[in-house]
Amino acid sequence: MQSVRELKIWQKAMDLVEACYRLSATLPADERFGLTSQIRRAATSIPANIAEGFGRWNTREFGGFLAISCGSLRELETHVIITQRLGYVSEANARPVLRATDELAKMLFRMRERVTNKTEVSEGEKRTLRANDPR
Repeated sequence: MQSVRELKIWQKAMDLVEACYRLSATLPADERFGLTSQIRRAATSIPANIAEGFGRWNTREFGGFLAISCGSLRELETHVIITQRLGYVSEANARPVLRATDELAKMLFRMRERVTNKTEVSEGEKRTLRANDPR
């Protein structure tokens, strides 16, 4: 894979950003520097961290950036729930975003698990090589 744009997880995260921008645009004007800003910042952080980790070409670092993306995702989920609880957004309007956060959380977990297992195998191979080193 040559580009982060080919990653399904990045594509889904970008779709979530669009949905969050549309949702946050419906918030009251006095929330522009509050919840609107927080929702947009958390949402854009998700694909940005996936991209940064992917661009590092280092499995261990990629796993770390996936963890950061997951943290931003849960932050976003919390902000959306707050907008509901304050009555700014209806449950019907928040539901698609919350459903997307659940789906992306599962994808991030699976991706991080694969990346982490790949790192552990690599670490295990390194230990084996060191143990067999005749020096």
